[in-house]
Amino acid sequence: MPISPEEKNPVTGGFLDPERVVDGFSIKEGMRISDFGCGAGYFTIILAERVGSSGKVYAFDVMEAPLDTVRAKARMNHLDNIETIRADLEVLGSSGLPDQSQDIIFLANILFQSTKKENVVKEGSRILKKGGTMIVIDWNNQSGGFGPPNEIRPKKDDVRSIIEKEGFLFESDLDSGKFHFGMAFKKS
Repeated sequence: MPISPEEKNPVTGGFLDPERVVDGFSIKEGMRISDFGCGAGYFTIILAERVGSSGKVYAFDVMEAPLDTVRAKARMNHLDNIETIRADLEVLGSSGLPDQSQDIIFLANILFQSTKKENVVKEGSRILKKGGTMIVIDWNNQSGGFGPPNEIRPKKDDVRSIIEKEGFLFESDLDSGKFHFGMAFKKS
């Protein structure tokens, strides 16, 4: 019998199944991926496994404690292709990464926490290569009382508008479970 998302990721409460979500990305070995707002690294570890030893995942968070957790998980999983960086991604240039250096920018459950969503998207755009992919996953507006209050959750159409205003082209919706929406965009 397959392992349920709740058993696999007990802290996420089964709201998201990171393995299944990442299966929807076009990840290749050797890619460079930035995980904006990595939290405890549920996606970071999977992303690092998928890009292999020739790839790199940059895990960003505004708080040090989650980054400590990511570092511990990386050691446990023998992954030395993860770099943790403390940064306020609402500030342009705060990632410290060079312009157009990343293949994928991944934003999972970060925009609902930000009052400067446009700035977060601009920083992602700055470091994303032309033709690269920005992936956004965030809380659905009506999730039956689970997760953050509805009034701070971004509306899917608003998020799409912010990203398209930065010059991105909508590529596809992503299967992110019933509590979240997911979208992929190409940088033109």
